[in-house]
Parts: sequence; C-alpha cells; structure tokens
Amino acid sequence: MSKAPKPVGLYPLARKVGNLLFLSGVGPRIAGSDAHDSGVPGLELDHNGNFKAFDFEAQVHSVFANVKAILEAHNSGWDKQVDIQVFLVDMKRDFHAFNRIYAEYFKEMEPKPCRTTIAITALPTPIAIELKCVAEV
Repeated sequence: MSKAPKPVGLYPLARKVGNLLFLSGVGPRIAGSDAHDSGVPGLELDHNGNFKAFDFEAQVHSVFANVKAILEAHNSGWDKQVDIQVFLVDMKRDFHAFNRIYAEYFKEMEPKPCRTTIAITALPTPIAIELKCVAEV
C-alpha cells in the first residue's frame, strides 16, 4: 500500500471483519517516510529533536489523505466511515483548527460518522494528531 505510510509497529493498517473495516491509528506521515524522520508535513526538528517548524493544519490534511488512501485500498471510501476517534496531543491549541478543517471534509457527507476527540500526552512519533476509524466495506 504505497499511498499510505507503513505502521510504526507490528500491526496492520486495516482489518476487515464482516462488512466493517477497522483502521489502526493513522498519523500524518507521508508514505515512504521512516517513523522518526522528517516525513511529517509541516514539521521540522533540530538535531536535538526540538521543534523548529510546526504546522498542525498540514498534519490534519495529511492524516485525512492517509485515511482516504487506506480506505480506498481496502474497497471502502471516505463516505463509508461510521466512527472516528481523534487523538490530539494538544487539545487546547489544536481543537478549534481541527474542528474547522474536519467540517470542511465532512460538510456534504450524510449521515456523518460518529466522532470522539481525545486529548493525550504523546504519540509514538513526533506528530500532533492520529485517527482511528471504522468504515463500511
């Protein structure tokens, strides 16, 4: 699946059970990038791993593109999503931007998927957002 980044651990990107497709946590890394390199849109780290540049909105668009690629590779689609869990590393800073971008992507979709947004302290790579989705196949 070259259009989505590989998992950072021993788990599948998606698993089909009946007519449902369960996606593992999907981040914004660009396909072909390594888990710990600079393959995150809008992110630049210095030699100590500190942020030099950070663009949360670029990460949101990229994570949505990755979810879409995984869904399509498994004979599903963006409009087939039924449940989305959103993990944000900084809820206070990023929630309103995420909500605005999310509304753009789902404005025309009916029925809209259920959604839960959760604040977490960290993700396994230097990203600010991850999505876990369930979709119909």
